[in-house]
Amino acid sequence: MRKKTQLIHGGIGIDQVTGAVTQPIQLASTFKQDGIGNFLYEYGRTGNPTRNALESLLADLESGVQGFAFSSGMAAITAVMKLFSAGDHILVTDDVYGGTFRLFTKVLNEEGIHVDFVDTADLSAVETRIHAKTKALFLETPTNPLLKVTDIRKIAALATSHKLITIVDNTFATPYWQNPLLLGADIVLHSATKYLGGHSDLIAGAVIVKEEKIAERIGFIQNATGAVLGPSDSWLLMRGIKTLGVRMEEIETNARQIVKYLRSHPNVDRVYYPGIVDHPGHTTHALQARGFGGIISFTTLTEEIANNVITNTTYFTLAESLGAVESLISIPAKMTHASIPIERREALGITNSLIRLSIGLEDVEDLAEDLEIGLT
Repeated sequence: MRKKTQLIHGGIGIDQVTGAVTQPIQLASTFKQDGIGNFLYEYGRTGNPTRNALESLLADLESGVQGFAFSSGMAAITAVMKLFSAGDHILVTDDVYGGTFRLFTKVLNEEGIHVDFVDTADLSAVETRIHAKTKALFLETPTNPLLKVTDIRKIAALATSHKLITIVDNTFATPYWQNPLLLGADIVLHSATKYLGGHSDLIAGAVIVKEEKIAERIGFIQNATGAVLGPSDSWLLMRGIKTLGVRMEEIETNARQIVKYLRSHPNVDRVYYPGIVDHPGHTTHALQARGFGGIISFTTLTEEIANNVITNTTYFTLAESLGAVESLISIPAKMTHASIPIERREALGITNSLIRLSIGLEDVEDLAEDLEIGLT
């Protein structure tokens, strides 16, 4: 089954009871048992038919043995971090989402889990930081917001040689363009709020795993901690996933045109997008993914110009999040990555003149004209 077909027909598919072509929303919080311990579903936190249909679809899309739906992307990451214990050490991509950075530095550290940040695109740098307490490698590729690329095959092979777990946040690439489990990763994460949902109308997270042993543990953690996705949002997410393919293709078509426009503008200093041939990670990304996505970051010549852009755009909405049908704009240093200390942000290149665009489905000429107003 090819990807675009799988988005529509993957997972459980047609409801086996009624023949409905979309899964029904099962709102029940508890379920009748045919005798104590004899049940298909027991309690809504433990399992729900609508959420189960979604989780089956997620597993298919990422070629995993099991998928798990959570109440947010951060809840999904938190559940995965429950695999580790005090004294364990995790290496994390240096250019990582601000919420993830906050979780690792303000929550996990209080639980005795040690985290170091490293450029995961540099294998030698990663290997030198591995030691006896290291248990996992956590990476985004492409990263948020600088769109750096890590070679998943090589990093997973390195992890395997040291008996580590490889965890990949695949939010930017989506399962339509990239499948980390097929490249050697052990766990894939998504902020399903973004491209999977695609319409800015739900908050959700997803975990998909490659092996049954990890699946059993994540399933236990999901039930024990309870941050599950509700049935209504599970249904909305399945509906969004059906159009993921056509959305990602059109979004990328628009993104390529906007990249071309930005690179030619005199007030733009640098453009970050893995689809650019001279992007440092272009070749690696092209080998491990089928597309380059819809996120573009760029720096303007001055902070004043960046402020003008976000103030004067009409079709680009100044907002948190990304991956929606409408185009969004943000200054990560002041918004999504504000929780990262300023010294670290600036060392990474996340400055106040860095703008992140999430390209949507509007007419690309309107988007270019919108940016032109702010840039001139």
